[in-house]
Amino acid sequence: MLEDLFAQVRSRLSDEPKRPPEETYKCPRCRTVSPLSAFEAADHVCPHCNFHDRLDARSRLALTLDPDSFTESDAHMRSCNPINFPGYEKKQMVLRANTGLTDALVTGDGTIGGIPVTVAVMDPRYMMGSMGSVVGEKLTRVFEHATEQGLPVIVFTASGGARMQEGMVSLMQMAKTSGAVARHSAAGLLYITVLTDPTTGGVTASFASLGDIILAEPKVLIGFAGRRVIENTIRQRLPEDFQLAEHMLEQGFVDAIVPRRHMRRTLEQLLRLHGYGEVKA
Repeated sequence: MLEDLFAQVRSRLSDEPKRPPEETYKCPRCRTVSPLSAFEAADHVCPHCNFHDRLDARSRLALTLDPDSFTESDAHMRSCNPINFPGYEKKQMVLRANTGLTDALVTGDGTIGGIPVTVAVMDPRYMMGSMGSVVGEKLTRVFEHATEQGLPVIVFTASGGARMQEGMVSLMQMAKTSGAVARHSAAGLLYITVLTDPTTGGVTASFASLGDIILAEPKVLIGFAGRRVIENTIRQRLPEDFQLAEHMLEQGFVDAIVPRRHMRRTLEQLLRLHGYGEVKA
């Protein structure tokens, strides 16, 4: 007993620096705690249940496109306050400072396996990737540009839906973006949607559902209204996997579930299959 006491006193008086406790990550799906380093090394994928957690837009672009191939478009476009929503300007100022973004969508051109593509990536850090006037306008310009240049479009969605702070203006973006997608499709060009966590609301009800090919990451949330709203409406208990990517695959809404580490290769294969780029021997 005295030896244990002396050992504790020696450890307190020791000049050796103490190692700080390792940061941890708690998975929102399986609730398992893992070392943060392991989670980050796996590109923000839970090492226990394979849930693909959220990525910021810049990290997504780095994982998807060829190195140093991305050229951003409309980077300085900012939203005003169309319905004079209280505190909206201040909230956006804080988000711009914290994220380095001007809104919830990053767009531009790049290459995948040397194949030119136009890409749009939603960033959930900016008002949960909600779609306001800037998101709608930037996405519309993406499809207009791709239609003019004859380029395929790849969109990574991650959104809580239409942005309530812009009222009816945000809802109008559903029709606006859908029209741009239709014109791109009429030109015979390829549109691939990649659904990431979460893809919900007006984004799901518009351009996220219009891809010629719809991919999804494992175990991500996909839907329109929330589980609680639906259960209260229909007075029934929904399946546990309701609105998860795996359930959406079974129902035919999603064409394939692709792990993050295979996404770049899968996109390149799909592009080549549809006649983009030179066919490799």
